[in-house]
Amino acid sequence: MKEIKELLSLKSKILITTHVNPDGDAIGSSLALYNFLIKMGHDVTVVVPNDYPDFLRWMKSDEKVINFSENSDDVEKLLNKTDIIFCLDFNNLKRINELGDLIQLSNAKKVLIDHHLNPDNFYDYKYHNVDASATAELVYDLISFIDDGLIDKDISDCIYTGILTDTGSFRFASTSSKVHRIVADLLDKGVRSDRVGKIIYESNSFDKLKLLGYSLSKKLEIICDGRAAYIVLSRKDLLDNNYRKGDTEGIVNYALSIAGVNMATLIIETKERVKFSFRSSGDFSVNHFANLYFNGGGHKNAAGGSLEDKLSVALEKFLESISKHKKELNY
Repeated sequence: MKEIKELLSLKSKILITTHVNPDGDAIGSSLALYNFLIKMGHDVTVVVPNDYPDFLRWMKSDEKVINFSENSDDVEKLLNKTDIIFCLDFNNLKRINELGDLIQLSNAKKVLIDHHLNPDNFYDYKYHNVDASATAELVYDLISFIDDGLIDKDISDCIYTGILTDTGSFRFASTSSKVHRIVADLLDKGVRSDRVGKIIYESNSFDKLKLLGYSLSKKLEIICDGRAAYIVLSRKDLLDNNYRKGDTEGIVNYALSIAGVNMATLIIETKERVKFSFRSSGDFSVNHFANLYFNGGGHKNAAGGSLEDKLSVALEKFLESISKHKKELNY
């Protein structure tokens, strides 16, 4: 943190980016850092690889975020003038697709702030801790170290959103006593926990709830003697239910909530690839599982991956792969 503080001692052109399909931690930590660096007097831009859900579009400066998938030429020009790139909530440049290739070539100083396992060595500076509940927690640490007097309600809202969503509303094992102390400070700075919770969890569209109902009633399967569950959603399933970005958020957790299930998977067919969201409880590492079979990774109990195959082929590979770990799920 001392080195990063020194790096920020001179006014700079800064770009902040985060992973593909940004979630609450990705957007919350990015906008928290953006609003803080703007207050320090830096020239800052947030770039996301692709779009994100509407329920995250309320935090301060959201309207300033640039979507790389729609503005790739502008972002490439911007990178040529950038002094510092902050890489938030991802551990390798493959997680940001084509944007990662441009960042790899950039001469800007690269700063990694992340809590995922086994980061690639693409950075000049790193603030990394796998025990952190969220990247937003690490951003809070960094901001507090540099100048905690600049943390206002707007920045607090962003940090709170990142921590709230990445701890599963403070249910996951990563919710340490430190997390609660941070949240207490954020509440003292004006965060309305009821308002944030309402926006994120209780602003569902009718179509999103229909898709949830369809997923659980028609597509949920139990395997491995009741120790694993999975849901498969084809592109047709999504189109038939008027899918919008973010509508599948959290569905995999319902499968994991079934008594006796220790690992759950959501499999989604997109135009380009088949995506996997893995969740587990206890000792089964979905990070290892995703890395071993599905070009992915993440955390021990929450990870993702993908395959560039037909849905039927990807499903067959998943079923074959999980069958090899049946005994590990039997604890």
